[in-house]
Amino acid sequence: MTRGITQEQVNAAADAILGAGENPTVEKVRTVLGTGSPNTITRMLDTWRSQLGERLRQLSALPELPGPVGQAMIDLWRLASERAEHALTNRMADQQAALEAARADLTREREGWEARLQAAETRVAQAQAARDLAEHACATLDSQLQDSHALRADLVQQRDRLQETGDQQRREIQSFQARLDESQVTLQMERARQEAHLRAIEDRAHQEIDRARQDARQWQQRYETAERTHREAITAMQNRQESSSDRVRHLEQDIARQAGQISALEKALSEAHTAVRVKRKDSPAASKSPGKRGQRKNASARTKGAQKRPDK
Repeated sequence: MTRGITQEQVNAAADAILGAGENPTVEKVRTVLGTGSPNTITRMLDTWRSQLGERLRQLSALPELPGPVGQAMIDLWRLASERAEHALTNRMADQQAALEAARADLTREREGWEARLQAAETRVAQAQAARDLAEHACATLDSQLQDSHALRADLVQQRDRLQETGDQQRREIQSFQARLDESQVTLQMERARQEAHLRAIEDRAHQEIDRARQDARQWQQRYETAERTHREAITAMQNRQESSSDRVRHLEQDIARQAGQISALEKALSEAHTAVRVKRKDSPAASKSPGKRGQRKNASARTKGAQKRPDK
């Protein structure tokens, strides 16, 4: 708050502004005084307005003027005072509104400044933290710089060793390249030999395949001939089997017929033996010679029967 302003100075400034026919306001009083806070000037202007009526009553006392003139002066002064009071009331209302607006502006400005102050404090804190971080980073960088110097010396040594190793490897690569060229030449010659050998093998393989195809055709012909012969042999065997079957049937028929004849002969022979035995009982002496003749006949008949069976 600005200091050094008094009520008398505010009263004098307000009287001067009022004497100039203007309404004393906070801005005008402050302009006249060149200093003072709006709140202090407003409070002192309220005091000046409260004392203005008493001062006017003191000025209205004109003891040495004639009665009509004094009354006229009093009426004129009252009218002027009423108009001035009315004008002052309107101006005070305007000033009050302006003061409220100024207060609102000051409040907003104060809030803005407070926000800016907080932002500034935040930025200061951030700057402090950044400074601490930067100092720590600088210390770290100093340490890293020292380490980098040591690392650089080590890297220089490694570079020299790598250079020597690279030169040695380059020489080895050149030697390997020479041997590789020789190997490629040898490989090309071996490839050419292998290709020639492979072509010879392919030619022999083609010849073998051709011979195999010819042998296959010959074996196919032989197989067809053998198959044909086999079919003919099977046909002949089937024909012989059918003929044999016919002969077997004829033989079975002959055997059955001969079996019937043998049965008939055996029956006749049995009857003949029976008759002979009967005759022998009747005449034993006479039966000897007939018996012998019968035996001879039976033997002759059996011999003939045995001779006839194989022929049939």
